[in-house]
Amino acid sequence: MPVSRPGPLDRGDPLAQEMLIAWARELGVPEEVSQGHATVPFRGLASWVARRFDLAEGPLRVFIRLLFREVAAYLRAENAPERVAARDEVALRITQHAPRIVIAHSLGSVVAYEALHAHPELRPELFLTLGSPLALPRAVFERLIPAPQGAGPARRGARLPGGTRWVNIADPGDPVAIPPQLGRFFDGIALDHTTVINPLFGFHHAENYLRSATTAATVAPYLEKRDPPRLLRRDRSEHYLVARHRRLPRRVLPQCLRVRPNDRRGAG
Repeated sequence: MPVSRPGPLDRGDPLAQEMLIAWARELGVPEEVSQGHATVPFRGLASWVARRFDLAEGPLRVFIRLLFREVAAYLRAENAPERVAARDEVALRITQHAPRIVIAHSLGSVVAYEALHAHPELRPELFLTLGSPLALPRAVFERLIPAPQGAGPARRGARLPGGTRWVNIADPGDPVAIPPQLGRFFDGIALDHTTVINPLFGFHHAENYLRSATTAATVAPYLEKRDPPRLLRRDRSEHYLVARHRRLPRRVLPQCLRVRPNDRRGAG
């Protein structure tokens, strides 16, 4: 396959480039497409992923660029102000609303995982991760705080503090949730579901994860009988607090992190 002219990631952030290469290799992208340290044939890579997952190539290219810029911005340094600000923002929202359930999607699962560890006094009953890249080797997993313990294949991510129950859901067609089955890499995961969320479109959309039967069955035991069924739909009701990356410096808070307030405390 001929190498195309480098895209914006190729000429830009070296860390984002490094993470892109790690992701491509974890997906099984052929070496002639993913190889290289200074540049990656970005269009060829996007084309391969689009064919592999039956996705539209144009939107996928845009998505990949945005994803790895944000992942690199958040994970660049352990004590970077942007990273601390994102964690503290999540912790503040959880403190304010005393949630029974914290639902974190995509990069949001990384921020929320670190926030719950940084603030062990925060003890939601359920932590639900959707489409999570937490276990992505050489890009996310090794950069987590707290750092995974052990060596080689035995290296494990830390369980959540305080007895919070952790459930993970990943669509096998979601190229962000790589590798799936977080229970192979983290301690303390109660259930690890791999299920088709949407077979036609929206491979990584939070709304599709939230609407899935698997998500509904997971959160149902934690909902009061008086809670309306629209809780899992896309709406702006008081039952969900949505924090988006544009509210924090340099767009480091991820696209979807949702906190369900405890009914006993009110929505606030």
